[in-house]
Amino acid sequence: MTMWVFGYGSLLWNPGFSVARSERATLHGYARSFCMRSIHHRGTEEDPGLVLALDEQPDALCTGLALAVEAGHEDRTLAELRERELISSAYLERMLDVHLDCGTIVNAVTYVIDAHHVQYCGGLPLEEQAQIIAHAVGGRGPNTEYLYNTASHLTDIGLHDPDLEWLSQRVRTISA
Repeated sequence: MTMWVFGYGSLLWNPGFSVARSERATLHGYARSFCMRSIHHRGTEEDPGLVLALDEQPDALCTGLALAVEAGHEDRTLAELRERELISSAYLERMLDVHLDCGTIVNAVTYVIDAHHVQYCGGLPLEEQAQIIAHAVGGRGPNTEYLYNTASHLTDIGLHDPDLEWLSQRVRTISA
């Protein structure tokens, strides 16, 4: 049985595992948003950045990619994903149904935000998000790089995310 992982942020452009196949897919009941303070990868405890997370919202949809893990790499992939995504326990690992564009529904490993975690910051105004992203740097590099790569890859796969597009333009202006 194929192991699937749902990518909506950095997993789109840096999955970190062997992908056998990728399909555009939609997850129901969650919205992609910069609702998690990053104190490791894209910021520090003293100057947190922001990273995307799936924020549970009953009527929301998030379109991204369902990534099929190469056969024989499932255990290693899951261990590496857990090390990467569960670094501060702000994400919760869930097995959720995602709807592939071809009409198939697959159960995928999905990382969603724990709205009760101290790093959760849902509802920040876009301008505040832009100011944070423009200045934060963490262990994996500048927060700007995370934003630009994610926005670019969404465009590459034909997905329109107005908030990320606005943030990309605004952060470029701030950073100029």
